[in-house]
Amino acid sequence: MGERIYRTEALILRRSDAGEADRVMLLATPGGKRRVVARGVRKTTSKLAGHLELFTRVGLLLAIGRTFDVITQSEIRDSYATLRAELPRLSCAYYAAELYDCFSQEDDEHPEIYALLAQTFTALDRSANPDLALRWYELRLLHLTGYRPQLHYCIVCQEALTEAASRFSPSLGGVLCPEHESADRAALTMSGPAFRLLRYLQSQPLAVVESLRLSPAVRSEAESLLRAYLRRLLERDLRSVAFLDEAMRIE
Repeated sequence: MGERIYRTEALILRRSDAGEADRVMLLATPGGKRRVVARGVRKTTSKLAGHLELFTRVGLLLAIGRTFDVITQSEIRDSYATLRAELPRLSCAYYAAELYDCFSQEDDEHPEIYALLAQTFTALDRSANPDLALRWYELRLLHLTGYRPQLHYCIVCQEALTEAASRFSPSLGGVLCPEHESADRAALTMSGPAFRLLRYLQSQPLAVVESLRLSPAVRSEAESLLRAYLRRLLERDLRSVAFLDEAMRIE
């Protein structure tokens, strides 16, 4: 019987109602993305209800089920209270969760990606610069999933890039040196400060990144360049982008 029950840590990324009182939940876990069910959790008498909030880190005990595994016990390990209380931070969490969903497969074990998402949620909860934490997360996730954009060597000739580089190609997956700018006529113009920021974000730990002081224009440009690359990879914008943009404007 013991083999039919297991424990895992998880981040709750999405919830949807099912039946009269159940809820199906999308989780990020060290063992991969998975969908599980919380039976009767919408009843006022449910002991689980307060322990399964959206965008919380939890410890779960689950029973293996036919369609979905079933949550039998839950404890909150980090409530990320500020993240869930402030709209701009909340919008960042929706975006981070959707990006994880797009780049993860069900039950595809990848503890590094889970740890990255947990670290990002912590930063979004506490950082003075949640937008920079999101840029760092995008670049780190792209690296872990095999889509790291080339920011240090020309994507065409592989020569080391200098500060003279000023074109980023979403379709080719990186920066072009001045000699090969014509390799992609649709390459995006990139300023020196935005180029330096992207390279810094790609190579430095999050704790260092969060202390950066940058102009809104440079931050916005870096966001636009990475968004263009993600749009090329996913062939669409994420659903959460509109909410993110609106919430960050309100801030």
